[in-house]
Amino acid sequence: MGRAVARVVIVWAVSAATLAVLAGILPDFSIQSPKGDDPPQMAVTAGIGAGAFGVLSALVWPVLVRALLMVPALVLGMLVFFLNGSLLLIALRLTPHGEVTPATAVVIAAVMSATSSATSTALAVRDDEAYGRRLARLAGRRRPERGAAGRPAPPGTLFLQLDGVGHDVLREAVRPSQRGGRTRPPAMETVAGWLDSSHRLLPWRTDWSSQTGASQLGILHGSNHDVPAFRWFEKDTGQLMVCNRPSSAAELERRAVERTGARGLLAEDGASRGNLFSGGADQMALVMSAAARRGTFRRSRSGYFAYFSDPANAVRTAWSFVAEVAREIVESTASRLRRDRPRIKRGGLYPLLRAFATVIERDVAVAAVIGDMLAGRTAVYADLVAYDEVAHHSGPRSRDAFKVLNRLDRSIRLIADAARYAPRPYRIVLLSDHGQSHGQTFADAYGLTLKELVRAGCDLPVPRRAGRSVSGAEARTAARTALHRDERGRHPEEEKECAGPPSDPVVLASGNLGLVTFPDLPGRVTREEIDQRHPTLLKTLVDHPGIGFVLVRSATRGPLALGAGGSEHELDTGRIRGADPLAPFGKGAAETVRRTDGFPHVADLMVNSSYDPATGAVHAFEEQAGSHGGLGGDQSRPFLLFPGTLTEPEHPLAGAETLHGVLRDWLAERPDRPLPENPFAPDLPEPGELPQHQGA
Repeated sequence: MGRAVARVVIVWAVSAATLAVLAGILPDFSIQSPKGDDPPQMAVTAGIGAGAFGVLSALVWPVLVRALLMVPALVLGMLVFFLNGSLLLIALRLTPHGEVTPATAVVIAAVMSATSSATSTALAVRDDEAYGRRLARLAGRRRPERGAAGRPAPPGTLFLQLDGVGHDVLREAVRPSQRGGRTRPPAMETVAGWLDSSHRLLPWRTDWSSQTGASQLGILHGSNHDVPAFRWFEKDTGQLMVCNRPSSAAELERRAVERTGARGLLAEDGASRGNLFSGGADQMALVMSAAARRGTFRRSRSGYFAYFSDPANAVRTAWSFVAEVAREIVESTASRLRRDRPRIKRGGLYPLLRAFATVIERDVAVAAVIGDMLAGRTAVYADLVAYDEVAHHSGPRSRDAFKVLNRLDRSIRLIADAARYAPRPYRIVLLSDHGQSHGQTFADAYGLTLKELVRAGCDLPVPRRAGRSVSGAEARTAARTALHRDERGRHPEEEKECAGPPSDPVVLASGNLGLVTFPDLPGRVTREEIDQRHPTLLKTLVDHPGIGFVLVRSATRGPLALGAGGSEHELDTGRIRGADPLAPFGKGAAETVRRTDGFPHVADLMVNSSYDPATGAVHAFEEQAGSHGGLGGDQSRPFLLFPGTLTEPEHPLAGAETLHGVLRDWLAERPDRPLPENPFAPDLPEPGELPQHQGA
């Protein structure tokens, strides 16, 4: 009790001093009477103002934020400053001689929130119990008690997905690097320490559709059947399905649950944070599939309330957001001056979208995960999308991307430290849903888009100026959903791809995987029908140097993978004519392509770009420096990093559905011997030595 009172007094004193300093600096702010007051009187006035502001913030602020929970999340983040300024105006009205303009009040409130938060945190980390309460407050939850008679609860499991980080990229990020003749520490020092002591690392192989929608649906729900790509056109409904649209995500989750008969990986006391799908969890925050369901959108956005209910969080995240926007502008300018290749346009709204993914989504998700551990949840699955978003535009091995990995490592460290305050030990599993492959875009390398190539092969007019290919980056739709915008009409570029006469083919892109559908022809169009209608189309595609192979179904021979020069791989029999078009894509390519051919909504033609095994390069059909979605290179080789206390799975691990089985078995495992309090983070420094919430 004595320590708590001392902390309150110190924080109040620092806030009062801040108020006095600002009164001396800012021209539109005064805490003295017109006749002038002596320093002691001004100190009393500052103390009264700081105390009134603190009381109002503690009592009124949580009520205001809860009342505004349905306000779009990004608007809420900005509204924080104006609400905080309003509270300060009220506090100064209660203070003798306190005068300030509304605009200045916003600035003062932001500075006071930041300084009081920093002081409170600096004091709290010196006391384990206080630090635990601080972490619990960060997530807006109260820490529960331990089990009966003080017996340790069985371990919980945290699955932390580092979106888009390939196995080989992670290996590079945990090794020291050489630059300018100097040895630099690993980009991910925390993860490197785990690999040296407590964790094991394995690669796993994605399905043909190497993207978050297919992988995460398989991981969380045990089935990604009938997910041929990131986006595809369904003839029977006339609908364009896009994995990160709320309505599409909800429908894909419904189909998976119907197919498996199970709610998902997180059905038993689980939490889903920042994912496309719920995994059957009752506790959700920032889950795309829940955003489309009536009555669940409010609950799925509760993570924003949990985070922004502390105004200091809003201030810290806002500064980090601004810093990230500035960082992107500087880095994109430097890339342009260096003439980096491939180079993607990074202007317009992209700096804001990047900051949303690398700051807001990260901070809110980390806070939610910490709260879940302090609440003792059995299983938590969270997705951190920062690296994937930056790597799409800067490249998977760029300096920009590795700086993001460094900041993600700090988030992992913060989560690992918070676990020591949880009522049960936690096993932390890191994994990724896919990797990314580098290379020039198809349009940049060959001067035309896939859609133009298809139209030329169909002897259709080709527009002189092609529109920009639609990017599948997750942050774009996540930001729109956070803004609480209606899904209808907000994807004009994607809808445009399906416009036009019914006889025209619909051409869609998912990374380096292209889909060609003939909407006026019912069912799966066969090779024979395509050859009759468009005699030169298949030859135009397979003989193009940027195309690796094309999947098409023959009426007499079943699924075929076609390559250049008349080469073929007959998937049902394994017979090969000429050079195997699937050989460059490695072992397992034929199996995964054949599986996709069996999907009800597979496109009439599935087009995979070429792949250079020597360099690992592919050609994205979208405007992306780093891409994923098809076969070829690092995109199909994500990682799984798990504690040595868990049973090592049989490998090679092939497919997201297989990985679901592994994670499900781990949740059912109970250790033969009691786990130490913090089995996953050996040599962890004391709380007072740890960095605070990561900010910029």
